[in-house]
Amino acid sequence: MDFFSVLTLLGGLAMFLYGMNVMGDGLEKVSGGKLEKILENLTSSPVKAVLLGAAVTGVIQSSSATTVMVVGFVNSGIMQLSQAVGVIMGANIGTTVTSWILSLAGIQSSNFFIQLLKPTSFAPVLALIGVVFLMFLKDAKKKDIGTILIGFSVLMFGMETMSGAVKPLAEVPEFTGILLKFSIPVLGVLAGTVLTAVIQSSSASVGILQALCITGAVPYSAAIPIIMGQNIGTCITALLSAIGANKNAKRAAMVHLYFNIIGTIVFMVVFYTVNTAVHFPFLTEAATPAGIAVIHSAFNISVTILLLPFSKLLVKLACLTVRDKGTEEVVSPEDKEFKILDTRFLETPALAIEQSRNAARNMAQEAKQALRIALTLIDDYSEEKALQVQKIESKVDRYEDELGTYLVNLSHKNLTLEDSQSLSIMLHCIGDFERISDHAVEIKDAAEEMHQKKLHFSQKALAELHVLEKAVNDIVEMAYQAFAQRNMGLAAAVEPLEEVVDELCRELKNRHVDRLRAGECTIEMGFILSDINTGLERVADHCSNIGVCVTQVRENLFDTHSHLDMIKNSPDEKFYREVETDRSKYVLP
Repeated sequence: MDFFSVLTLLGGLAMFLYGMNVMGDGLEKVSGGKLEKILENLTSSPVKAVLLGAAVTGVIQSSSATTVMVVGFVNSGIMQLSQAVGVIMGANIGTTVTSWILSLAGIQSSNFFIQLLKPTSFAPVLALIGVVFLMFLKDAKKKDIGTILIGFSVLMFGMETMSGAVKPLAEVPEFTGILLKFSIPVLGVLAGTVLTAVIQSSSASVGILQALCITGAVPYSAAIPIIMGQNIGTCITALLSAIGANKNAKRAAMVHLYFNIIGTIVFMVVFYTVNTAVHFPFLTEAATPAGIAVIHSAFNISVTILLLPFSKLLVKLACLTVRDKGTEEVVSPEDKEFKILDTRFLETPALAIEQSRNAARNMAQEAKQALRIALTLIDDYSEEKALQVQKIESKVDRYEDELGTYLVNLSHKNLTLEDSQSLSIMLHCIGDFERISDHAVEIKDAAEEMHQKKLHFSQKALAELHVLEKAVNDIVEMAYQAFAQRNMGLAAAVEPLEEVVDELCRELKNRHVDRLRAGECTIEMGFILSDINTGLERVADHCSNIGVCVTQVRENLFDTHSHLDMIKNSPDEKFYREVETDRSKYVLP
């Protein structure tokens, strides 16, 4: 094997790994994070957990990615450790799909139709279709499908290139001698473990082994231990991910490791014990890509069936390894809420977007709650409720800080068009929700001043204020629903109601001036009313921003100010009708 053959081998390996990465990313984007979301709602059924783990891994083509997600779920409290065991087992089964796809490279036949199944026959066609999808179609989903096809084609070209580069090695005695040494089980397991740990992908390492098998120089006696080691080596990704996580997340990573180690030991002991008595004749035969796929699948399925009934013992073993500390850190309920923004989810952007949506909805609900409580203080002041408003506002501030940082980090990932739009909406709107909670505190402060100075609104002024409060509560709810559901209809309905709120605020100011002139009100109460009035008016303004943002981002327009100017200065007939409808709902006494 000369220098140029080595370069060809390295180039083929690079194409293979890159193609696998591109195909995996494309499959993940097409799935839209739907399977990952299912994992969140996982039941306690071990069999269902195994099936879901296999399904997710089969789609995203990476058991490492699935186990990292599981570690993140356990760390954030979304999934129990006992639930994680089944998913981890299923991930090992799902990862075997790749080896079956790659086994097509070993097809040998003169039959035309069978030859069509060879990657060298159909990969160029898939690559061409993928390029057409990517370059000439505008639909984001079809572009993602094009990416999958191109990734698959590059993967297969890489596989063929590697196979072609290593074929001459079959005639090199030294190479054959090295491979035969891996027939010693311990050495084979060690080699498979190290290779997989380095490239952090059991699918890729199995593919490399399948490429070597095409030379005809790899006997089954060497291939079997290497495959066993590859299953152990893939645990490195989850173990690295668990660094800095809580104890249960670390235990989930240890369950993955123990499952593969125990499975390998049991399989190897049983297999070689039987071999001592029977002497399997196929061990001396040259391994084929299809044979590798069979062994890979048979091992993972049989080990899962064997160890699934003992899943609780695996959990206990992990608990013994990662022990409870004498002084366990107490995590507050609030801190638990923020754990859904786990940095591990960033490696699965679709899932990270969904977790961000959940956090943004929680933030919006908290802002709504703060405003609702603050408004009740005007009629019935309570120190407890006032303190609650202040606590909620601090929590909303924390949401803005942590969620904003998380979204910025997420924006650097490869997102679908829909996920990118969701991210933009969240980045624009979380500031408005934070400002709504700020205005809730201002209203709370005004109510507190009234309580301390023993001041009260007249019954007439209070009745007028209640109408405004009702309108503001309704516009906040409308803006929240438009944001949470990305509802264009509700988003468009926000602006007419905001116009009515502005009119109500102006009318309340005018009526206060009239009462002041008539001596029915004091200047001091006027200042307090002005503070409350201004706070409610600005809350409506922020709701307007939210509605416009949802509309603009969905339509791929980002000039919010121009959009508002157009609505305000050149309203259409529909806008006038909606304003009139809203006016009739909120009539001052």
